[in-house]
Formats: sequence, structure tokens, C-alpha cells
Amino acid sequence: MADAQTPTDPAPYDALLLLSFGGPEGPEDVVPFLENVTRGRGIPKERLAEVGQHYFRFGGVSPINEQNRALLAALRKDFADHGLGLPVYWGNRNWAPYLVDALREIADDGHRRVAVLATSAYAGYSGCRQYRENLADALAVLAEEGRPSLTVDKLRHFHNHPGFVQPMIETTLAALAELPAELRDRAELAFTTHSIPTAMAESSGAPDDPARGTPGGAYVAQHLEVARLVAEAVAGATGVADRPWQLVYQSRSGAPHIPWLEPDICDHLTERQGSGAAAVVMVPIGFVSDHMEVKYDLDTEAVARAAELGLPVARAATVGADPRFAAAVRELLLERAATERGAPVARCALGRLGAGHDVCPAACCPNPRAPRPAAAQA
Repeated sequence: MADAQTPTDPAPYDALLLLSFGGPEGPEDVVPFLENVTRGRGIPKERLAEVGQHYFRFGGVSPINEQNRALLAALRKDFADHGLGLPVYWGNRNWAPYLVDALREIADDGHRRVAVLATSAYAGYSGCRQYRENLADALAVLAEEGRPSLTVDKLRHFHNHPGFVQPMIETTLAALAELPAELRDRAELAFTTHSIPTAMAESSGAPDDPARGTPGGAYVAQHLEVARLVAEAVAGATGVADRPWQLVYQSRSGAPHIPWLEPDICDHLTERQGSGAAAVVMVPIGFVSDHMEVKYDLDTEAVARAAELGLPVARAATVGADPRFAAAVRELLLERAATERGAPVARCALGRLGAGHDVCPAACCPNPRAPRPAAAQA
């Protein structure tokens, strides 16, 4: 019998769904994709075409789908290597393969209890509850079609799992090594994530989570904890104990009169150059893969700002399809399976915040516009 430290039984789950954002795969996809993303907000096509220039710059192709194909392959390989005979499916919120099609395939293949990995590591409406709302919408479609009902359980947030943190430590050290040798010990770290409205940030997390009561709620608290873990490990590896670091934001897209989390990465680079920084390493801890927000907002826009300033920069890679992250997903799945069976299990988490909740409370990360049904909640 497996002990509490090493669960190996995936029951009651008979499938895993990789659930992601999705992205266009050609110029003709860009505006329809953006229409999906902004549906219900009344944004005209002309404006969407303007927004789509970031995608057109890269041939209308977002890297995210290819990144997800690589992660899908890594998950299937890890499962097979560890004798876990659980099929892995993939569905997106905003582009093919669509979530509802993935759930149809799962149901038609005879599976009924599905664990879901959303490619977002942190608490927050856009990174958690919105995925659960999309799951509820898709399940309602399947019910209308008369398909067998599915039970879906979203795996917990993985921001402080070592399979996510350790690869970020190593990519940060690799980025430091890209800088000229004389700058490495004086280089600062800028940990980046997607900016969101401050009101949304402050309501992120569960109502009984102490982090929700901190400035920026659980969203900011979790990012700060990952930044601290990476910064301390980098200090230990390099022997530079007093290396400055800061959590900064990118990819703001809202109306200018609504407060969003700041500072923006480009503003941060300007401020640090003015304060005499020797170099900056940008560490995108808020992103699982190198998708458009990373390729454009960091590799294009922020790098251009740094060049204007004469400030040397490097950018750490995201976790992507790192085998340690695939192994972390397997561990999270088996941990949740043991919990569902009522078996004792160790919950793996680094740092001060501990492992997150398995089941989201109804008041967790509320919808900022209007309440909507959400799957996988208490």
C-alpha cells in the first residue's frame, strides 16, 4: 500500500484536462480570436484590429498553442513513464481546440471524473474563477446535448510547488549568465506578471485566506512569495546577498481611469536606470509559457525601452514544458485523488503560504461584473 508521501492511485479520476487561454494560429484568426476574448464588451472590430497588431507582428501566430502542445506531450510522457494510465486532453477558452469540444471528446470516450489543470498558477478572477465559469458554460452545453454528465475538479494553485519554482530559479540564473560578466553581480531582478485592476486584485483569494486581507489580496501575496523564493535561491547560488528585486507588472489593457496594479515594467526600467542600476533581469513568474504577453510586452516592448535607456537587460525563460513541471502536475493530480478518497497525503508547497485550497469557496475571486455559475466550487 502506498504511504501518505507517495500516492500512486489516480482514482476517482479517469482523465486529465489541460485547460488554457488559447491563441490565434494565423492572420485570419486574430480578430475572431479577440472577439472571443472580449465577447459581451461591445468592442468594435476596428479596435480589435488595432489591438491585433501585436499578433500581426508575429505573423498572426501566438506562441501559446505550440507551448501547450509541448506541455501536453510532456504530461503524457511523464504519466507513461510513471505507469499512470490516465489520458490527457487539451481545451482552450478562446480558440481551437475549444474547451467544449474537449469535454465532448472526454464524455464520448467514456470518462466521467476529470481533473483540470488550468495554465495559471495564482489566485484571481481571470486566472481561476473565469476558467471555472467557462467549465460551467461548457458542461451546460453538454447537458443540453444529452451527453453523460461529467464531474470536473480544478487542481489547486501551483505557484509555490517546487516543480514550478525550481525551474524559475534556474532560468533566472541562466538569464544572469547572459549578461556581461562585470554586470552580473550588480544586476537587479524584476519579477513580472500580468497587471489586473486593483479592485480585482484585492478581492482575489478565498474570504478566509489571510493573504486576501493583505494589500493586493492573494494575487499579489502569492506573486511576492514566489519572487522571494526565487530571489533568495539566486542569492544563495551567486553569493550576492543584497541584490535588489521588485514585483512589477505588464500587459495592462483596461480603461485609463480604472486603477490597475503598478509599476509597469517599462516605467520600472526607466526608474531603475535613473537610479543607477547596472542591469536588470526580467523574470516572468506570472506566466507558465512564453506566450504573446511575454514575446511582445517583454521581449519586444520592454527590451526596446531598455535599449533607449542604454540599460542592459536579459529575460528569464518561463517554465513551459519543463519535465519538473510535468512531474508537479502528476503530483498535484495524485494528491487531489488521495484527498478525494479520504486517504492521508502530503501536500507539497514551498515558503510561508502553504498549499492552497482544493475546492474554491463560492465567494472566492468574485466576478467583477456580475455573478455567474462556476464549476468546481463549494
